[in-house]
Order: sequence, then C-alpha cells, then structure tokens
Amino acid sequence: MLTSLYVRHFAVVEEAEIAFGPGLTVVSGETGAGKSLLVDALMLLAGARADSGMVRAGSDRAELTAEFDLSDLPEAREWLRREELDEEDTCQLRRVIRAEGSSRAWINGRPANASQLGELATMLVEIHGQHEHQALLSRAHQLELLDAYAGNESLVSQVRELATQWRELGQRIRKLSGGDDREQRIELLRHELDELEKWALPADGLVELEASHKRLANAGRLAEGAGGVVELIDGDSEFALRRALGRAQLEMSKLAALDDRLAPLLELLDNASIQLTEASDGLGRYAMDVDLDPERFSEVDTHLTRLHELSRRHRVSTVELYDKAATLRDELAELEGAGDAVDKLSRQRQQLQQRYDEHAATLSRAREEAATRLGIEVSALMAELGMSGGRLVIELEAAGEGDPDVQGRERCELLVSANPGQPPRPLRKVASGGELARISLAIEVATLGKDTIGTMVFDEVDTGIGGAVAEVVGQKLRALGGQRQVLCVTHLPQVAAQGHAHLRVSKASDGESTRTRIEKLDANGRRDELARMLGGVEITRETKAHAKQMLDRAQA
Repeated sequence: MLTSLYVRHFAVVEEAEIAFGPGLTVVSGETGAGKSLLVDALMLLAGARADSGMVRAGSDRAELTAEFDLSDLPEAREWLRREELDEEDTCQLRRVIRAEGSSRAWINGRPANASQLGELATMLVEIHGQHEHQALLSRAHQLELLDAYAGNESLVSQVRELATQWRELGQRIRKLSGGDDREQRIELLRHELDELEKWALPADGLVELEASHKRLANAGRLAEGAGGVVELIDGDSEFALRRALGRAQLEMSKLAALDDRLAPLLELLDNASIQLTEASDGLGRYAMDVDLDPERFSEVDTHLTRLHELSRRHRVSTVELYDKAATLRDELAELEGAGDAVDKLSRQRQQLQQRYDEHAATLSRAREEAATRLGIEVSALMAELGMSGGRLVIELEAAGEGDPDVQGRERCELLVSANPGQPPRPLRKVASGGELARISLAIEVATLGKDTIGTMVFDEVDTGIGGAVAEVVGQKLRALGGQRQVLCVTHLPQVAAQGHAHLRVSKASDGESTRTRIEKLDANGRRDELARMLGGVEITRETKAHAKQMLDRAQA
C-alpha cells in the first residue's frame, strides 16, 4: 500500500509530505484549492506525460516521491526482482519535472523510464475517475477480474500451463525439423562442418601452428642471427668471447697458484668456458637446421588465413572453432535423425491440445456463468449508487478455435449502459468521469478483495449525486477500505464522514503568491471540516452538531 507521498514545487503546492495508513482516506477542500493534485501526483509517478505547467511558478523543477509497502504485493516484488530494481519489501517512486518540460524518474533510487513506471504502477495503484492509467479499462485486466470473481485461479493456471507446454513443444519440433528448410539446413551444416573439420584445431594444435608460422616467417633472420652469435663466441677475432675467456683462464690460474682463495673463481671461469663451447656448438647446429622451406611456410600461412576467415564467418575466436565444429556436428546428427523424435513430439503435442481443449471449455463455462452473476450484481450496485436503470453486461468474445492461447478461448469486454434505454457500450468508451468512477466503484465492491492491487484512488466519485445516494457511496468506499487501501477525493460530507482518515486541502494567498496546504485532521478538525461542507458561509452550532452526528454514525 501507499505509505507516504512527498511533493515539492508542484503546481500551487510549495512543499508537502503526507503519511497514509490502511483503510479509506478522504480528501476534501474548497473548490479550486487543489484537491486533485494528490491524484495528479500519483498519475505522474505512474508514468503520465509531464509538462512545464506542473512546475510551481518561479521554481526550476517539481519533485514527486511516493513510497509503497510491498508486503502483500508479490507480483510487484517479482517484477522489481526481474528488473533488478528490488529493495526488500519497500518501493520508492521518484520523479523530477523541470521547468523547461523535461523529466527524469527513479525506482528505488535507480534511473527508470516512463514505461517502467507505468508497468510497475499498474501493480501498485489503480486510479478511477480518469480515462488514463486505469487497469480496469484494460480488457486483459477485466478478464483477470472476472476470473478472480469466479474463483477460476486453478483453471486459469492449468490452461496457461498447457498452452505454454504446447508452444514449447512446437518450438522443439520446428528446431528438430529445421523449420521450413530442413534439407537446406542439413546441406549447409555438412558444408560448414567439412570446412571446420579440415581447418579447425584444438587449443594446443593452434598454439603449435602459430609458433611454426612465426618460425617459418623469420627463418632467414634466425639462421643469420644464430651464425652471428657463433662468430661472436668462437670467431677468429681476438675479441671473440672464447679467446678472451682463454686469456682470462690463463691469467687466473697463475694468480690462483699464488692464493688458494682464487681457486673457486677459476673454477667458475672454467665452467663458463664449457658453457660457451656448448652454446656455440648448439647455435651452429641450429643455424644449419633452420627450416628455410617456402612451400611449408605457404601451407602454414594458408591454414592460418582460413582459420581467421572461418572465425569471422562464425563470429567466434579461432580457438573456439574446434568447439563450434562439435556443436554443428551435434545439430547435424539431431536433424538427420529427427524423424522419430518429431513424430513422438507431435503425438505429445496432439495430446496436449486435447487436454487444453477440455480445460479451456470448462473455463469458458465457468466464465459465462460468472459473467451473468457479476453483471446482475454490479447492475444492482449501480442503482444504489444513483445510476438507476443503468446496467453492466459482460461480453465474452470467442478468441477462435485455433492454437491454444494462454488466456483461454475468449476475451472479455465490460459493456455499460449508464441510463435506461441506452445500449451498452464498452466501459473504456464511457465519457463521463463521474459515471465511470461510480461504475468502477460498483465493480470493485462486487469483486471486493478479488484483485491484487493494493491502493485504489477515486477522484470525484460523487460527482452529480447527493443525499442518500452520497451516503451509500461513502459506505461502499468504507467497505472497500476494509479490504484495500482507498484514497477518495470528495466534496460531499456524506462521503467524507465515512473515511478512516481525513486530509484537508486549503489555499492561501498573500497577494503575490498562492500556496496550497495539506493537513491531516484530528476528530475536532474533521467535525469542523464536515460542518463547512454542510453549512456554507456561516457555521452554526447546529451545523457542527449535525457534522458530529454524521461522524459518529459513520464510525459506528
């Protein structure tokens, strides 16, 4: 449910922070005070289009923040988890609207777009009385509501599962069959596999091939370099290393004869002479053995070139080509031997189709029965809510007898006639906001506790009514508040008296600027506000007594 709403520099509101609790919260105030600003703020946080006119005059931006408790909203928690926006059992929606008209949004402190706000908001809050942002106007939601009213959850789950399995089997069959071009796919796989089996190498073979290419490409330089080093070690020059070392050995042996402590150093020079001899011999052999074979180099170079071409074609690295060949080999074997598997899967799919048809038919009958009952119940409630002669018709339209559908074999459309003699029209096309709000209220009351949305907002639900009907509207809202959190903007004391909590919106001006104030009323404040709503210009003692009586009766 909604736990708090913070607005700053929004329209005529300089700054306000409101805490919300469970049950029915009513919002009242003078005409033009800005009662609907709370609804407007929630709509913007639900992804509605923003414009610069929503920013308070003289401010550079408006800020809106709403916090929700998701303890009883598993669907919203799961959505946040999938989007990696989760934050335990709480959710914060924030939006900033700049004076030039741009806006930014955040979910739990992470950047989000308007589409994400809208998708999440449909699980958090349902706003009645406006044509936008209402889950009730969605045909998919109408079908869900009908199923919830009928208690079809198990049947719906079975139908969805069978349809999903049927589709998954279809995908497996198409994959095994190679789609519509199985033979072409097999031919292509054979060609690609032949190339990969000819050129692709395991990791160690690829390393050896690259090393061989490097040696062959530099064979001349290697032979020449090795010979040059031999000349430095063992050449005819008096500066050759072995000649210089020989002279050093001779001199050191004379010195060691004079001092035994130099004997270990003489030994080191002797060892160096042995190692230089071995290095010279080894380099000489290496220089003679270096492969100067141009044909072999051409073969290795061609092999590497083909590997790089295949790497680009298959979009994998050269070292992954060997594994790619194994993957293609498995796919080819699967396609070549797919006949029996496809036949088996096709039989399973036919069985799933039969089971789906049986469950879908049962679901259709349950929906038809529930549609009649819900239509009668809502029509009766519409009469109680001041729409005498109005009626609701729930039309189920066949979705076809073709492939299994996760929603079943029909679609739902709520048709409404607000006045006697008028033909029923789709609920989403009802023009009057007040009528739409009351029809929505009737449907919500009839399906009390059936949907999963935690917060419902009714904006001017009491437009065009009064007296006893207004009291009935208030009672229905209070009953709804026993199951869900309800926020209602009202101008009727009969409705306001039914609230579990009461917010008053007032406006003040100093001649230069106008400010809107939002306050939560205590018992005396509620009595005075109801008296104002009842009494007009002059509030008498009798008016206050009447207001207190209304409150006492409503709370009782």
